Amino acid sequence: MSKWVSRIIGIVFIIGLIGVFSFIYNKYYFNDFAKAHRLTGKTSFYREKKSYCIDSEDYNDALFFKEISVEKDTPYKITCKIKTENVESDKPETAGACISLMDSAEQTVPIQGTKDWQEVTLLVDSRSSQNLKISFRLGGYDGHSKGKAWFSDIRVEKGVKDPSKDWNVVCFLMNNVDFSLNGSRHVYSLSAEDKRLLKDNMSRFADTCEEFSEGQMTVSYKIIEIDEPLTSFSYDDENYYYATPDDVRSLVDSYVQENEYDHIFVGLRMGNTSTSIPVNEWIGLGSMRYDSIGFSDIRMPNDLQHSTMYKYDIRNDTFPEEVFVHEFLHSLERNQLERGYAFPALHDNEKFGYKSQAKSGLRDWYQKYMQCSIDSNVGKTGLDPSVYMTKPIHLSDFEYGSQEVEFEVVPHNFIDVIIQFIDNFKKIMVEKKSTENIEQTNYVTVTAD
Repeated sequence: MSKWVSRIIGIVFIIGLIGVFSFIYNKYYFNDFAKAHRLTGKTSFYREKKSYCIDSEDYNDALFFKEISVEKDTPYKITCKIKTENVESDKPETAGACISLMDSAEQTVPIQGTKDWQEVTLLVDSRSSQNLKISFRLGGYDGHSKGKAWFSDIRVEKGVKDPSKDWNVVCFLMNNVDFSLNGSRHVYSLSAEDKRLLKDNMSRFADTCEEFSEGQMTVSYKIIEIDEPLTSFSYDDENYYYATPDDVRSLVDSYVQENEYDHIFVGLRMGNTSTSIPVNEWIGLGSMRYDSIGFSDIRMPNDLQHSTMYKYDIRNDTFPEEVFVHEFLHSLERNQLERGYAFPALHDNEKFGYKSQAKSGLRDWYQKYMQCSIDSNVGKTGLDPSVYMTKPIHLSDFEYGSQEVEFEVVPHNFIDVIIQFIDNFKKIMVEKKSTENIEQTNYVTVTAD
């Protein structure tokens, strides 16, 4: 065999090898992302042009992710475009195609069905974290999905928090409820008196927050009436039925997206003197989140005529806005806990000598709580003043001074690919050590490229 023939064969072999490598790289290599799934044998990962595809033939929770270093108490915006084909979920409210933070319930509204490309954004507060695992998911923290989802145009930006002390609060009045339960239909409407009391107490709530915080926060608010019936409620064994953000989202989301609310109240009636949707004694429920926004239910008493709840009366009740204050404080409590602060729980009033009074309820406790002036064996305690500047993350936090964070690292040559593969493999080995007990920890299994 002549030297020329050998050279030609060698060149053809190299070209073929490059072609095979190029095909594998373009089809299956996920750059610097690690791939993960909960159930093996259900999902394929591959690339199409510049997009990443998750293809689950059966229900699974599958994702690709990257861990990045972040600054504490800093807003981050994660955006990408998502396309779906025949996506179905066992829990449509919590699973589908979405952006999410691993090891948490934070995610975008999951996309179902067959949808063309749409831009999706997840706003994140790093709080006390120095690292975030950002994932692109077909499934969910509490659910599984099947079908295909494509992700492209991935970006991460760092913003600047709004330092103002004014909180923009909304109270949605759910004028009508029409809920079917166990073959019975529950239809209720807020009366004119219900709405008057809710509006009055929102005004009192705004004034009380400024007074109790000694001016460290102020409240501006809106009352928005929703006439379309609320037809969905959630259930748990502790509270029975209540309205969650997912239950009301279709009714209020257009208002939420148009405005930058820092807290959401929902005022509603769930019963009357004859019938009621089952509840377990609660009048208000808090510590929920509508995306990153604090969310609270305010329920009108079934028998308003014989109840002093929400009615200001110098002889009977001088603190009718108490439920609004209490549920709002649950959101502030949650914010402080997530930042690692040590302070009394909102329900610990009796441990510190505060009992509910006939006319003023726990007014003194809430005031001391918000002023961080509760006497304890370690000095004064309560909410740290920084809580009044820890409002939800909004898009306006990225209008001025935002900075793009290097996230999707695309290798420029073969050497870059090899280095990236080795780095990913090291990350995967570390991750596997923390996923030995998947069912208990709610972690996902990790697979290599």
